[in-house]
Amino acid sequence: MEEILRPLHEEHISDIIREANANEIPVSIIGNGSKKSVGRPVEANQSISMDRLRSITLFQPSEMVISALAGTPVSFIEHRLSHENMELAFEPVDLGPALGQIAGQGTIGSVFATNLSGAKRIRNGAARDHLIGIRGINGRGESFKSGGRVMKNVTGYDLVRGLCGSWGTLAVLTEVTMKIVPKAEESRTLFIEGLDDDLAVNALCAAMSTPFEVTGTTHLQKGFVERLHNPEFSRLGKAITAIRIESFPSSVTYRANKLKKELSPFGDIYELDDARSRSFWEEMRSLTYLEGHDDPVWRISVAPADGAKLVSILSHDMECRATYDWAGGLIWLEVNNSSDASASDIRRVIARLGGHATLIRASRQTRASIDVFQPLDHTQDIITKAIKQQFDPKGILNPGRMYAGV
Repeated sequence: MEEILRPLHEEHISDIIREANANEIPVSIIGNGSKKSVGRPVEANQSISMDRLRSITLFQPSEMVISALAGTPVSFIEHRLSHENMELAFEPVDLGPALGQIAGQGTIGSVFATNLSGAKRIRNGAARDHLIGIRGINGRGESFKSGGRVMKNVTGYDLVRGLCGSWGTLAVLTEVTMKIVPKAEESRTLFIEGLDDDLAVNALCAAMSTPFEVTGTTHLQKGFVERLHNPEFSRLGKAITAIRIESFPSSVTYRANKLKKELSPFGDIYELDDARSRSFWEEMRSLTYLEGHDDPVWRISVAPADGAKLVSILSHDMECRATYDWAGGLIWLEVNNSSDASASDIRRVIARLGGHATLIRASRQTRASIDVFQPLDHTQDIITKAIKQQFDPKGILNPGRMYAGV
């Protein structure tokens, strides 16, 4: 039986890890557990949950900066920011519904530990691009801090960025400081129905090449559209291509009208008002079209021009459904349930076209038997192991979660 430890302060975490290090006892690091089933299974007899380290420790709207303990729910932070008409610039994706969890349970520490960003990444950058300071504890139980509370403070900035996306294998983040941005006064979304994947990606790329400051571009195949919660969308019976514009009302109106003219060759264009636009993109952020199913799901990053080609090639060998985000550069791919989650086919096509793929949802048995994260080449493997040795010399933090033996 796995023991779940819920420390109340950073010093307690240090004590736990220091003892685990001394006794070479593996430790599973989790935020609130919403992403625990992502990655290779971690064989550990005890877990450290960060769910009791929740507090906003600094909030300066005028300086556009906020700090919070790592276990603070993202939903709590966003609620606080909304009172000051501020928001997180990178629109963190919520994996909870896709993994059988309740939406809104993810912690801010897990956002940066995984570096999973939402639709606004295409314009505003990834989560790591907005992280400016951290506190953490390494595999020896030693506390450290890096970065600061203003963007111009670059002390240790590489360390701040480097820990993003390490999935708790290098250190336990205890506090994060990030830049925030003013919340858009109005959001509108342009809809085109019934495009095939190739034409849809062309439309999304065309929208991104305009000067109209698009903040979200996605294309859902018909099978995923039918799963959306909002009946206005789910009953369409067609694929949806969506392009979002945000700003103050007069600017949004002007740019939406201009963009409609630019995209008119792709077909009839419909426009969602502010409330419907926000509702649609909240579904995209929460991946509600993946909710209630257990088929394997891959998160695939490729060059936008190759996205539709990749899915087309794969569809010849397997049953699959796709959504294209980031103008086709990010694919959420649900595949038929097989013993290896179709990993061999996906890796083969990725090797041909370039990019990388991460298995987000699959059974424990499948995740234990294949490469969940993109396999490392020889040089990357050497560097990864060297970094692990520096931060966690006895390999007790989330051992094997990303790569076997690391």
